[in-house]
Amino acid sequence: MDALIKSIRPGKPSEVKPSEVKSPDMAPETRPAELDPAEFLAAAVRADLPRPSRAEAEQAVHTLLSYIGENPGREGLLDTPRRVVEAFDELYQGYHQCPAEVLDRTFGETAGYDDFVLVRDIEFTSQCEHHMMPFYGRAHIAYTPVERVVGLSKLARLTDIFARRLQTQEHLTAQIAAAIDEVLKPRGVAVLIEAEHTCMSVRGVAKHGAMTFTSRFTGMFRDNPAEQQRFLSLVRGPNR
Repeated sequence: MDALIKSIRPGKPSEVKPSEVKSPDMAPETRPAELDPAEFLAAAVRADLPRPSRAEAEQAVHTLLSYIGENPGREGLLDTPRRVVEAFDELYQGYHQCPAEVLDRTFGETAGYDDFVLVRDIEFTSQCEHHMMPFYGRAHIAYTPVERVVGLSKLARLTDIFARRLQTQEHLTAQIAAAIDEVLKPRGVAVLIEAEHTCMSVRGVAKHGAMTFTSRFTGMFRDNPAEQQRFLSLVRGPNR
């Protein structure tokens, strides 16, 4: 394989300001804004911040049932507030999990492996932060390690942690890439996510089957179009 090996990591996004450009022919380099590590490396729920009680959460569900015109006192709905809160505990468990801890353990026995590692077709389900409706699909993640690698299942676990929070697909993509880049410090990271959003397929325009694709590249994948293309060709495969 054609592997691109660099002795140092690529620099951070350019800080050149338009006023500092010497010539009209030299445009400042633009790259995606960096995420604040405090946003994605720790669990989102802090013990020192107040949260509603479980009883208050169940009462909120009770109120919503009344709002839509239902009778929360009928037999089929008596236990619904409890069930909904329990479902929330499962669906949003990512708020209580630490992404950095998932990537913390690495392995050095790689026999000098210097090409990228790709895990394809990581299935996930997340919740749209705009309508609190599910979106689901597959994530494809690659990184080029420097001496040490992380367990393959950890990339799937990392995806689940971020997916088990209220999200936009764009933010989910950026968080996965940023966490791998910050913790593992590889030569590059590539993330591609394809998903269907029920807030678009079952409400609003109601376009079932419409897929949304988002990607984020860092390091060698961002700077080398050939590596991007090789990543995309492996993700798509001959039968896609």
